[in-house]
Amino acid sequence: MPPKKGRGRKSRKPKGREEAPADARSDAVRDRDDGRDVGADFALPETRTIIPEDQVKLSEKEMDEDVTRVLTANDPNVPANIIVFHYKDREYKRLPPGPSDHVVCHFAMEGSAMHVNSEEAKVQVESDRVKREAEEERKKMSKAEAQAEGKYDKDMHAKMELMKVAKNQFNFSDRAAQTFNMGIRHKIVSTKPPLAKTFAANFTQWDIYDEYMKEFEQQQAQAAAGREKGRKGGEDEPPEAAPKKDLIHSASMGRSLKVLERMVNQNEDDEVYQDFKYWEDASDQFREGMGSLLPLWRFQDTRVKRKMVTGIAWNPVYADLLAVSYGNYDFMKQGSGLICVYSLKNTSHPEFMFTTDSGVMCLDFHPQHHALLAVGCYDGTVKVFDVRKKENTHIFVSDIKTGKHTDPVWQVSWQEEDLAKDLNFFSVSSDGRVANWIMSKNELKMETVMLLKLVTASSEEPDEETSLTGLAGGSCFDFNRMTEHLFIVGTEEGRIHKCSKAYSGQYLETYVGHHMAVYAVRWNPFHPRVFLSCSADWTVKLWDHRCPTPIMSFDVSTAVGDIDWAPYSSTVFACVTADGRVLVYDLMVNKHGALCNQKVVKKAKLTHVRFNATEAILLVGDEKGMCNSLKLSPNLRLVTQPPKSDVPLKKGEVAPPPPSRLEIEIGKINSLLASADAAVPVEESAAELAAAAEGKGKAEAEAEAPAAV
Repeated sequence: MPPKKGRGRKSRKPKGREEAPADARSDAVRDRDDGRDVGADFALPETRTIIPEDQVKLSEKEMDEDVTRVLTANDPNVPANIIVFHYKDREYKRLPPGPSDHVVCHFAMEGSAMHVNSEEAKVQVESDRVKREAEEERKKMSKAEAQAEGKYDKDMHAKMELMKVAKNQFNFSDRAAQTFNMGIRHKIVSTKPPLAKTFAANFTQWDIYDEYMKEFEQQQAQAAAGREKGRKGGEDEPPEAAPKKDLIHSASMGRSLKVLERMVNQNEDDEVYQDFKYWEDASDQFREGMGSLLPLWRFQDTRVKRKMVTGIAWNPVYADLLAVSYGNYDFMKQGSGLICVYSLKNTSHPEFMFTTDSGVMCLDFHPQHHALLAVGCYDGTVKVFDVRKKENTHIFVSDIKTGKHTDPVWQVSWQEEDLAKDLNFFSVSSDGRVANWIMSKNELKMETVMLLKLVTASSEEPDEETSLTGLAGGSCFDFNRMTEHLFIVGTEEGRIHKCSKAYSGQYLETYVGHHMAVYAVRWNPFHPRVFLSCSADWTVKLWDHRCPTPIMSFDVSTAVGDIDWAPYSSTVFACVTADGRVLVYDLMVNKHGALCNQKVVKKAKLTHVRFNATEAILLVGDEKGMCNSLKLSPNLRLVTQPPKSDVPLKKGEVAPPPPSRLEIEIGKINSLLASADAAVPVEESAAELAAAAEGKGKAEAEAEAPAAV
């Protein structure tokens, strides 16, 4: 409703406003009976602005300027510069503000207690003394008057004085009462003693044997009688009742309960499972070159408190099955180890669980025998578990007799099964040895494949431990997928060594690029020459094993705990940092920065990362014993499609076959290497490298190893 306007004297019109037309005035202000304007005799009050003489005069620009004032909770009356002498450090120190700096006193009341030496206390004591003397003087005068009049009774006066004496500050009356004492009764029950009988006998081993033979002969006779009776009239005899099965503890009941538990958990976490199956980040369509991670499940258990996630391994056959190892990287906090095998179908509780006496540092599933799980422990032992067995025990373990590492085992890796050899896996430890473990029928045999000899520059001096042993501490290693005899080893000194199983006398190449311990090295799953490394010096480096210097280097501003190549692209990899971040790179999209830089945990250090082989899931573990699963957005899992040929075909000409998946991925890496550094030769084409990766034999690979040296 518009405001009413008077028709008296003209009021001051605000600047910038136009006066409404006269015909727009409301008819409600007029008297409908006589048509006279009701507001004709009314004038609006005039407003005058009085400016004080001492007011600061500001210009229009100064008046339009915004002045920011910040309100804080700090009390300005609290002293913040108190200096005291610290007797322990023998110096003056400034005390920080105490906890009572922001305390406001809302109520205070003075008490009646006074110090005995204060002036008020002295006045109070003097007043009490005067009162007592006045009272005694009054009693003496009344006693004298009573004696003068002859009314003074000495006995009565003494009795009155006694009555005035109180036990305490209250007037209690003295009373006495006598109660009845209950009599003591003794109740005795007599029973008859049990009958005692003395028995004694002598027996020998022959007596025991005879008794057993009698029992055995009776059983044989009963069995023969039953068979004879069955031959004569067994058809008319009813068959014996079959023993009842325990359905509650049967295997079928166990399978049914497991299926029911998975159904309940999937119904409870239905939103998470729907996101896992169908959610796609729609914002990726509008932000090219960027992606995100969606948190799905968090795998944790109450028994992994105060333990770190030290290893993650996906099962090569069952894509929903994963194993997580728990231990501790801190030397002063060592304890027992734990291995939990989880399933994406039941994320609330592990499917299998195994315990070890020492902390578990690494683990790996066998690529063919998917139930075998190899683990390395902090005390230098390696163990092999069979997850199909219900018992919480290993099937193979290393010991001092057959061979054992003397330092923590940081990584284990199974080798492809060879029909002519037993199952075997490799391990690397801080004691400077890369060992091969062969599973025989009854024991686990150890063979030293490589001794990591210390390689230092002339200006560097090794520390005391390495100078005594002469070996570099191995921290990680990885085998080439295409050339199985070739592997690389990362050390605690920052060096990366290329080695060969066919020639273990010396290193094939030493790569210098990191200045601190190398935490992980990974060969590219598509290209036979490219590998990644990460270190505590805040960098991730891309290498070509033919070049001793890194091709690319990525600085992430904090220590990098682990790296992993994506299984769907040769240019996508992920790394985790010590400040809780996950970084995902795609070198074909952006060679200088990450497509996704997302913090997934708070106040925790991420230790390991693994891609799932079939699903768009990334697993990350932290130092608090939690394993988080993250779903990749569409921009983070782009797959390069085969190029379409626009060249028209002539009559009778057959179109060439499209490049294979491996050729496409190798071609992406080749183009990346050519653009990154012209000094790195790209001698083979993508087709040649793909053919070599698919058809290269082990004998040919071993034959070229000494030539490379």
